[in-house]
Amino acid sequence: MAAEKERVGVHRLPKTVVRLSLSPQRVLEDVFGYPEFRGQQQSIIEATLEGHDSLVIMPTGGGKSLCYQIPAMLREGTGLVVSPLIALMQDQVTALRELGIAAEFLNSSQSADESRAVISKLRQGSLQLLYVAPERLVTEHTRSLLRDIPLSIIAIDEAHCVSQWGHDFRSDYLGLGDLGRLFPGVPRMAVTATATDKTRGEIVARLELDEPNIFVAKFDRPNIAYAVQVKTDARAQLLKFLQAHRNAAGIVYCLSRKKTESIASWLCTQGFEALPYHAGLAADARAENQRRFLAEDGLIIVATIAFGMGIDKPDVRFVAHLDLPKSIESYYQETGRAGRDGEPADAWMVYGLQDVVRLRQMLDESQADDEYKRYEGFKLDALLGWCEVTGCRRQPLLAYFGDSLDEDCGNCDGCLTPVNTWDGAEAAQKLLSAAYRSGQRFGAAHLVDVLLGKETDKVLQHGHDQLSVFGIGKDLPSSTWRSVARQLIVAGHLRADAARFGALVLTETSRGVLRGETPLPFREDPQRPVVASRRPATERVVAEKDRDLWDALRACRQALATEHDVPAYVIFHDKTLHEMLAYRPRTAAEMLGISGIGQTKLDRYGDRFLSVLREEAVGPAT
Repeated sequence: MAAEKERVGVHRLPKTVVRLSLSPQRVLEDVFGYPEFRGQQQSIIEATLEGHDSLVIMPTGGGKSLCYQIPAMLREGTGLVVSPLIALMQDQVTALRELGIAAEFLNSSQSADESRAVISKLRQGSLQLLYVAPERLVTEHTRSLLRDIPLSIIAIDEAHCVSQWGHDFRSDYLGLGDLGRLFPGVPRMAVTATATDKTRGEIVARLELDEPNIFVAKFDRPNIAYAVQVKTDARAQLLKFLQAHRNAAGIVYCLSRKKTESIASWLCTQGFEALPYHAGLAADARAENQRRFLAEDGLIIVATIAFGMGIDKPDVRFVAHLDLPKSIESYYQETGRAGRDGEPADAWMVYGLQDVVRLRQMLDESQADDEYKRYEGFKLDALLGWCEVTGCRRQPLLAYFGDSLDEDCGNCDGCLTPVNTWDGAEAAQKLLSAAYRSGQRFGAAHLVDVLLGKETDKVLQHGHDQLSVFGIGKDLPSSTWRSVARQLIVAGHLRADAARFGALVLTETSRGVLRGETPLPFREDPQRPVVASRRPATERVVAEKDRDLWDALRACRQALATEHDVPAYVIFHDKTLHEMLAYRPRTAAEMLGISGIGQTKLDRYGDRFLSVLREEAVGPAT
């Protein structure tokens, strides 16, 4: 192909200050295989090429990495990427190498010889991207090394970790503020998926960004269906949810290490392939479980929040929470790991009164100062309020981050299975009275027993069968009374007092409820879990007539993944295979028209996939 256009992959791209003969669009098409930029990607890249600092807030799966990877390929020097997790570095470097981009990382997982080899490449100027951990970058040894290296850009990934008010604060990030003085003239880019206005200001201040351009993408992930259920029997509820996700990859989040292991073991007895992940596991076991999750299809990881930051697996079909996270930021970050490929995915959660009480107690008992506790309390209140909404869930979720949606989303339980409400004023007065008359020293379970007139040992021991409120709640079942207690706590009319071991005590706003001055429309919790009417978010349906070709394409991908020792999605995403199935390319030129296929991947894999497609076109030999 004499007229073949200049390729842009690694080792073919001599460095200049800015490679003006190549445009970002060319790199996007030739290297990454995408026809056009999404959202603000092009504006972000152009600002960086002009040498400006920037703060980029873009949801998971929105394409943040391209915003610093492309400038690193077009500006002189090596792009430096600060990344907080070893697994994240390895994932991204593996994917970049498969694209033909010269990328390496430096972290504690490497041997001395491996580190020396990377440093040698760096000094030779043959690296386009180098990933390092923040704790390594703050050392004088690493800084001394980098002072002699021309840097094209400094990208600080997961930049919300610098915020002491954030949900993933890491002290090493505080040492990154002087990078601008150490490497003058090098544009810096702070990127994150979640940041409120307060966190954004803190990122800019602590990283000392120089009059940065601030890019805030839309936060909506329309392919994710949100659903929250009241926790009744968590295991039974999870099992019912998972029936629609057989053979799908997913993450189940739990609050404790012990629970992750018990749920993983139980899921295996139910016919699912599940592995635990938490910080208490041995490092090699943790690494192996994560490797398997990334490499294998249909595996479920049951994890604490120690798992997930920056996980690049695109085909996670669901994220389930068996316990409440601590904030909307945490919830959004964790659920954002589903559906990175843009295909349908589910974010499903169960929570109950005990979750509310436990999180309140954890906050009250923490050693943090009062200002921090107040802010964390505000964030917890916001999450609890969101759980109890009676309409579209997506609208208040986006509003929390300063985004908006003009109409109901039609893809959440609030839209698909709206809840009924009822006037809870009288029930609230009864429960508040029971808490007050029993001395504000007991939890919800005991108060419900008093209201139902149950002569338990504890009720009789404290003489609570003699209270005027004893038995006045027999008109409602115990499940409704637990719901009343939960919703009163969420609304701030009751508080779980850590000093009294979770006893429910009245608050300043309780008086208005007792006087009948505060309207209380309560959610009517369904007696049985409701399943939304939307079709379950499984893989895109393949027509029966295309099934053999689909299986052959997947088998080809898996064989290549095994040969290259990478996860299958690093070869091609499912979306790319679906396009092959739809358009049936027959030539290399037609292959380049498929999303996700650039010149390097065409060179490496094109013939193998074209062979599969041509065999299908010819049909079986007779």
